Amino acid sequence: MTRESAAFGRPYLTADLPGIGGTIKESCDDFLVEEIPSYLPCGSGDHAYLVVEKRGITTLEAIHRIARHLNVAERTIGYAGMKDAAGVTRQTLSIEHIKPEAVAGVELDGLKIVSACRHTNKLKLGHLKGNRFRIVIRGIATHAHEVVPAALKILEQRGVPNYFGYQRYGSQGNSHLIGAAMIRRDWQGATDRLMGEPEAVRDEQWQAGIEAYQQGDLARALEQFPRHCRSEREVLQRLISRPDGFERAFAAIHPRLKKLYLSAFQSWLFDRVVKHRIEDIDAILPGDLAWKHVNGACFLVEDADLEAERAVNLEISASGPMFGCKMKQPAGKPLEIEQQILDNEHIGPADFDMEGGLRMEGERRPLRIPLEKPSFRIEADRLELEFCLVKGSYATSLIREITKTF
Repeated sequence: MTRESAAFGRPYLTADLPGIGGTIKESCDDFLVEEIPSYLPCGSGDHAYLVVEKRGITTLEAIHRIARHLNVAERTIGYAGMKDAAGVTRQTLSIEHIKPEAVAGVELDGLKIVSACRHTNKLKLGHLKGNRFRIVIRGIATHAHEVVPAALKILEQRGVPNYFGYQRYGSQGNSHLIGAAMIRRDWQGATDRLMGEPEAVRDEQWQAGIEAYQQGDLARALEQFPRHCRSEREVLQRLISRPDGFERAFAAIHPRLKKLYLSAFQSWLFDRVVKHRIEDIDAILPGDLAWKHVNGACFLVEDADLEAERAVNLEISASGPMFGCKMKQPAGKPLEIEQQILDNEHIGPADFDMEGGLRMEGERRPLRIPLEKPSFRIEADRLELEFCLVKGSYATSLIREITKTF
């Protein structure tokens, strides 16, 4: 399965409009992201809030390089959100017992500390309002002048479908399949999915390693798998000593990665609900758990007609499931839709109650998100888009509605 196929046929809200095509991320400068913080540092306290600009590296890699430079433990560095490697991003990190003046202006490979200021608490995941984007799409069609404003008008009025981006499913587009096998306690299936499919990678040696695994030649597979495939190699080493011990072998994977696989499966299930409701994504049904965009609170909709105006105004939206063993469930038709999706996978809420620190309690997530401050500029075959999205959402969900390329 390729990265592109991770879209799984997600329908477009702007399906009546043609796509403009084009490509993104041809260079780092074509994809700029800046965090919108929940609050600004107050100027006093034991924590230094660092505004970091990174280029071509992930948030975790930036943290690793800063920790090494300052000789501090990575776990002591706080961050509000994860940013991937593609593009230039500005985000805030926090470090305790570091003088701001000692780090402001520091430049390391792939990153620069733009500013530093004191604050009273460690920055934690989720401590941001959203992100501001400036994205360049190159090689667009000539009809972009008509399509772009029409698409943005629809998305501004009806909201952006809150699909997860293809990056959620890993480089081979199979992270959700690993998570699905884990939920079913199918450890051989999870291991098979982890190893992947030969056609999903380009490296010939890597392809040979996957083929060797599928043929049962574990020693040759270990020999062929590239060194950067650490998880796969650790699992193979355990299987060589005990070929039928799939659960023991899969246990070699870092808990953080296991959580990512489970989260990817949750995301895939959520996208099924968005797909089912895409045509009426701006509507509220009786039994919905409606999401208040002002604060993220949910409430049960008993009379949909009473809430219709608030939905039209994008004050509230229907929510969907990030399934878990303790997730609050809707009622009526929304519950039927969500239950059918679980039934199709032959699983239930209790299956998410996993051991070993992998318990997935679940939560609700809006099926759509507001599009804020959109603007665009077209020059020849180049489109420059600027917009803001709330935290936890993906810019690719908007871009795909315009380009129709993924």
